[in-house]
Amino acid sequence: MDFEKKLNRLEEIVKKMEKGDVALEESLKFFEEGVRLSRQCQTQLTEAENQVKKLVGFDENGNPITEDFKADGNPLES
Repeated sequence: MDFEKKLNRLEEIVKKMEKGDVALEESLKFFEEGVRLSRQCQTQLTEAENQVKKLVGFDENGNPITEDFKADGNPLES
């Protein structure tokens, strides 16, 4: 399952659980599936992050010079 499908499935699970009309046993199954999908999405995001390169210039032959992208900080922190 690709990243977008996993994310959509997570959204479906959250909506169903927020309604509050799901039986306990089914809620536990949804929770377990949600945790699994969340971990898989986080792994995919980390892998993608590790592949991002920053263009820093060009060499004398016009070939791009890149380096690993390093975030300066967590944009979610205030």
